[in-house]
Amino acid sequence: MCGIVAALTASGNVVPDVISGLKTLEYRGYDSAGISVMTDSGLQVRRKMGKIANLEAELLSNGLPNSVQAVAHTRWATHGVPADRNAHPHTDDTGEVVLVHNGIIENYAELRTWLRGHGHHFQSETDTEVFVNLIAYHLRKLGDLHAAVRAALEQAHGAYGIVCMAATHPGILVVARMDSPLVVGVSENGTYAASDMPALLHLTRDFVILENGESAVLTASGCQLYDAKGSAIERPTQRCDWTPEQAEKGGYPHFMLKEIEEQPDVLARTAFDRFHDSNGDVDFEPEFGLDDAELRYFSRLRFMAMGTSLHSAILGQQMLAKLARLPGETLNASEFLYSPELEEGDALTVIISQSGETADSLRAMREVQRRGGRVLGICNVMGSTLAREADHLILTHCGPEVGVASTKAFFGQLTALYLLAIRIGRARRVLAPSQGRELLNDLRALRPKLDVLFGKESREAVRVAADYLAGVKSCLFLGRGMNFPIALEGALKLKEISYIHAEGYPAGEMKHGPIALIDENFPVIAIATPGRTYDKMISNMEEVRARKGKVIAVAVNGDSKLAAQADFVLPVPEVPELLSPLVNIIPLQQLSYEVALRLGCDIDQPRNLAKSVTVE
Repeated sequence: MCGIVAALTASGNVVPDVISGLKTLEYRGYDSAGISVMTDSGLQVRRKMGKIANLEAELLSNGLPNSVQAVAHTRWATHGVPADRNAHPHTDDTGEVVLVHNGIIENYAELRTWLRGHGHHFQSETDTEVFVNLIAYHLRKLGDLHAAVRAALEQAHGAYGIVCMAATHPGILVVARMDSPLVVGVSENGTYAASDMPALLHLTRDFVILENGESAVLTASGCQLYDAKGSAIERPTQRCDWTPEQAEKGGYPHFMLKEIEEQPDVLARTAFDRFHDSNGDVDFEPEFGLDDAELRYFSRLRFMAMGTSLHSAILGQQMLAKLARLPGETLNASEFLYSPELEEGDALTVIISQSGETADSLRAMREVQRRGGRVLGICNVMGSTLAREADHLILTHCGPEVGVASTKAFFGQLTALYLLAIRIGRARRVLAPSQGRELLNDLRALRPKLDVLFGKESREAVRVAADYLAGVKSCLFLGRGMNFPIALEGALKLKEISYIHAEGYPAGEMKHGPIALIDENFPVIAIATPGRTYDKMISNMEEVRARKGKVIAVAVNGDSKLAAQADFVLPVPEVPELLSPLVNIIPLQQLSYEVALRLGCDIDQPRNLAKSVTVE
């Protein structure tokens, strides 16, 4: 959730690079920011509540000296209200040790009491200040910073991604992780650490990914990695193919708008080099690791995810049922831990996560594996925990997604799930080669059809509907079949960035309660493109209008029958029903964006939300 950036070089001044990296992580959501540098006279710290701009203003009036060693942080509150005193970095009560920390130390209250008994004093309400004092306590006894950090971690319970430095140990950073992502960047010029790769892409493309329980000692010339038992280990670097430009706005006013408009290219990156036209099949990378015989072995699929990824999981289950005739279930990952412990047997569990670091999804994955099951991960981030720990993997290749409200990552997930359904359908011999080729050709033909959604007519239709929707307090999204999950996702997007209350419902459920809410001030957004449920959706729209409710309809361009039942129409091109979710979600993303724009909301960093939810 929070952002960590640290740097250590042999010469120069790392402060500008660290602040630049911190800005790259603004998408994660935060309430305060701070930085600490090593100087000849000890540590200096600056921290301010609010945006990084506030910290920059503080640095202009109360500057830091040039330094080759710095740690910085953007905090998202878990302990203590947003305030300067609760911002990171935190120091111990002598100012000799400094720490930035993502995660939660669950036994911090007990540790605080214990440390007070040993003469330590506290200025904040945070668990991190307790943690850094615990490190300082052990440092005075052991005299070695890495040993002190490891001793403190043995006493602390919870999740953490940390970077620590001490005035008595210049030229050294100590990092460690447990259930909170942390990467080490390596270049000829220095060594770096961050909670996410994009923060360091302006400095390096080569990374070492820390596993749970591991720590590392960083110097200007490299890093020494240690396993969970404290033994030195070696691990080669991984090359990240993302570019710094991909993590920038590129002239767009918001990352969300840029990422919405990147979705046609996401389709190509996720899908087109995986087509096997000769036999109508799909080739995934070697990390997929499942051949036809293994795919035929599984008799049921379980999908698990959170948030937007949960909506793609629901669609994935439907695609697999249709194209592979494989039954399954979709579960909220946070609830799986409380489910009855049954035999995994011939089940394959598909875990979907944009970041690959979603805490509840990772816990669910590990619980499946503990029960003897196998996990296929679908995510967008190479080197993430899900990508490393899942038994099998599909990367979506969307490029970095910066806007907190997921758009292109959702699109990439749906595309990957469509390919997975074809792959398993062919392996199970449910799909003939000709059927596989037809399905792949449908996906290839979708790419040019998407362009109309970014044309003048479609944009104007979205803007007109947004003018109306920006004035309401609450609304209902309705869909059926393949587009019920799109109703869920459309409602989530609107509430995430505009703060308008919105609920997604299967349209058949409307008369079982929600219809009581409908009046002239309570609109309905209906997804009513051609398919098995089209006539039923028309009936639902008539029911809304009979109660004076306004209707915004996602409909195929030129559908006069549906237009007669709608107050506003968001036109989309006609595509095969199985691909309609990929088309229908785009105007709903655009609608949410335009509504939030009219309301003056912080579109890329909506309040209280974080891009990667790394605590449960």
